[in-house]
Amino acid sequence: MYRKNVLVTGSSRGIGRACALAFAEAGYHLFINCRNSIEQLETLEQEILDAGGSCTKVPGDVSSPDAVRAIFRRISETCGGPDILVNNAGVAHFGLLSDMSDGEWRTILDTNLSSAFYCCREAIPYMVSKKEGKIINISSMWGTSGASCEAAYSASKSGLDGLTRALAKELAPSNIQVNAVAFGVIDTEMNGRLDSAERAALEEEIPAGRFGTVEEAARLVLMLAEAPPYLTGQVIGMDGGFL
Repeated sequence: MYRKNVLVTGSSRGIGRACALAFAEAGYHLFINCRNSIEQLETLEQEILDAGGSCTKVPGDVSSPDAVRAIFRRISETCGGPDILVNNAGVAHFGLLSDMSDGEWRTILDTNLSSAFYCCREAIPYMVSKKEGKIINISSMWGTSGASCEAAYSASKSGLDGLTRALAKELAPSNIQVNAVAFGVIDTEMNGRLDSAERAALEEEIPAGRFGTVEEAARLVLMLAEAPPYLTGQVIGMDGGFL
């Protein structure tokens, strides 16, 4: 049986790590990626292999077009290209927009939005040649509603939602589906800055009464990867009823 290949960017921790484990458990071959957390990536690799899964490390900075080209050359040498691309790499920034530096703004946009463009650009030719493929972008509810003191992050995720909808139309004739998940507050290191009081206050705002788990997030991403081909161009919210 043909084992499909999945690239998950930013897969050393959080949602990306959970996605990699979920895909591996489901029988896919994983290409796992990170920029700096090589030790954590190696731990993930060993966990997948110990469980009988299959994976290949492709470290590199996906906010760099040259690094992305190198990553995809490695993938191409192994299997031709990814059947499924999960654009998960992302960073957050908390603070007033007026206090942001030029470099901080560029880092947010390059990591959260440009990286998806670079990876899509490299993945699409292989998917078009196969006349099938799935691209799943990891977005945020703040891309829909905006968040105070997270203007750059919100803008990057809103851009990712727009890219998702437009690219889905562009690629639908080639039987390639492009969707995004707009996650709410997920229990990851990104939200580790919250103290207990802030966390409790935020949980009170969420109708579900709690943060989402990375395992729940990964289950939805896997479902999208296995969804009927007619599902495309959607930004699906998973936020415990927040929006």
